Amino acid sequence: MNKTTTIAAVLLTLAAGASAQEQVLNLYSARHYSTDEALYANFTKATGIRINRVDADDAGILARLKAEGTASPADVILLVDAARLVKGEQDGLFKPVKSKVLDDAIPAQYRSKSTAEGTSWFGFSTRARVVVYDKQKVQSADVDTYEELADPKNKGKLCIRSGSHPYNLSLFGAVTEHLGEQKAEAWLKGLVANMARAPKGGDTDQIKAVGAGECQVAVSNSYYIARLLRSDKAEDKALMERVGIVFPNQSSWGTHVNIAGGAVAKNAKHEANAVKFLEYLASPEAQNYFANGNNEWPTAKGVKVNNAALQALSGGGDFKAETVPLAAVGANQVKVQQMLDRVGFK
Repeated sequence: MNKTTTIAAVLLTLAAGASAQEQVLNLYSARHYSTDEALYANFTKATGIRINRVDADDAGILARLKAEGTASPADVILLVDAARLVKGEQDGLFKPVKSKVLDDAIPAQYRSKSTAEGTSWFGFSTRARVVVYDKQKVQSADVDTYEELADPKNKGKLCIRSGSHPYNLSLFGAVTEHLGEQKAEAWLKGLVANMARAPKGGDTDQIKAVGAGECQVAVSNSYYIARLLRSDKAEDKALMERVGIVFPNQSSWGTHVNIAGGAVAKNAKHEANAVKFLEYLASPEAQNYFANGNNEWPTAKGVKVNNAALQALSGGGDFKAETVPLAAVGANQVKVQQMLDRVGFK
């Protein structure tokens, strides 16, 4: 083999390596839903881009990105809470994206504020924070607003998970946006006064506590309820016969919704693949995976889904969702945590 042939062989090897490298996407995901496997497999089938995935919770992912710094292999970050997405943006962990596909598909209220550099994160699915109540002991009219959860008429009736959990922080951040800080803190104090027990467990535990008579009112993300509605287990069917569901504030600002969303990592090594993946998540096909796989509502404009549990949950039709920008909700996280500490909400 002469010198020219050797150089050519080396160049071909390097080119092949570069080509292979381009067909990879490193994903850090807080979405721990087995149904998402089909979502990722379909993307790889359509594009040839192989996904390497690391699973952790939202806080763990953000902490890992900080620790790894410029050495981080992450290309795409998927988180399941608006406040965490805002936190990642504030900490400079995301790379702004310029994509007409994403800007056209995702409404402004479900993404970060755009700048000259682009948009830092996008929401791809929503879940509503609804009220669950014991139909034998509570009238729906007494719990059809978030404000009423703090009313003395519901004293000793409320079950809820930790106030510091991201799902509650976002709800409380939204209420703060609507009511103002002073009234929101008074409302949180009322929630504490109305608790049937100290906060504990997850959302499903709150629903089951209502069914068991441990309390009479609870708050839950909608997809936990949809899972129970789709269950074939006798105990789940009996539970859902006993409890009622309310989408709060339909006569005022609308029910609070939170998002699962994604961003390109600041130090992404495969940026083009990362943008392609985010654009894929906004496609009708992927949006239907979110709806039918994990009972979430799609955010992309014009996407219609056929999920019987979601239809049953919302009374067979659409519900009024709040329109406050989720970026503003997430930005309230610190002040909300301070209020929780002051009113003794653990």
